[in-house]
Amino acid sequence: MDKKRKINESFNENVENIVEGKNPVIEALRSETTVEKVYIAKGSSQEGPVKLIYALAKEKRVPVIEVDRKKLDDMSTIKAHQGVIAVISPYKYSTVDDILNYAKEKGEDPFVIILDEIEDPHNLGSIIRSANVFGAHGVIILKRRSALVTPTVIKASAGAAMHTRVAKVTNLTQTIKELKERGLWIIGTDMDGEVSFQSNLKGPIGLVIGSEGKGISRLVKENCDIIVKIPMRGDVNSLNASVAAGIIMYEVVRQRGI
Repeated sequence: MDKKRKINESFNENVENIVEGKNPVIEALRSETTVEKVYIAKGSSQEGPVKLIYALAKEKRVPVIEVDRKKLDDMSTIKAHQGVIAVISPYKYSTVDDILNYAKEKGEDPFVIILDEIEDPHNLGSIIRSANVFGAHGVIILKRRSALVTPTVIKASAGAAMHTRVAKVTNLTQTIKELKERGLWIIGTDMDGEVSFQSNLKGPIGLVIGSEGKGISRLVKENCDIIVKIPMRGDVNSLNASVAAGIIMYEVVRQRGI
C-alpha cells in the first residue's frame, strides 16, 4: 500500500470529525468542542485569521501542523478548506432537556427551532446560523430523513453549529407533544397559515420549519397550535427553507422586544 493511499484511508475514517475553513475553525476553537489538532497550509501563517487560529490553538494547547496544501485537498470533504482544517472529537449532540435547561439558565422563555425533514446540509447549516444569531436556545432534528451535523453543515453555519445545541429525536410528533406538555406554544409554518406579524409569537415557542419540498408533514401540522405564513408580494410564491426560517425567527425576536 503506497503512502498516499494510507493517508487517504486515515482521513476517510474521520471525515465526520473535521472542520474546514478559517471562520469555522476559529469558532470551533472558541467553543467547548474538543479540537484535537489543526492543519495549516504552509506559507499562510502571516494571514490575519490564521494568526488568530495559532493564538487560539496555543491558548487551548492544540497542536498546529503545517502541511502542503495538497494534503489539505486530500483531507477536505467539501473542497473549501481555505488552507485550514481542524480535527475535532465527534460532534456532541444535545438533548431536548439540554435545550430547555439552557433557556432556564438564561432566565428566558424557551425558543426552540424544530426541523421537519430538512435534508439539504446547506439549509441546515444556514438555519443553525440564524438560530444562533436570533438567540434560539437550540435546534431539534430527526435522526433519520434529515441532514445531520457534518463538515458541510458546520461550514454552511459559519461555525455556529459549534455554539448551538442540536438535539436528534426519533419521533418529531411525540417530541412536539412533550414540548407542549412543558408549556411551549408550537408554531408551524405553511402558506395556509395566518400572517406571521399578525400572530402572537411571544412566550415559550417551538417553531416548526418544514422540508424543502413537502413542507410540514400532516401529523406534525395537526399537532401545531397555530400555523403562520410569510406574506408574498412578488411573482414567486415560495422561499428557501432557511430564508423562511430566518424571517420567522426575526419576527419572534421582534415581538419579544429583544
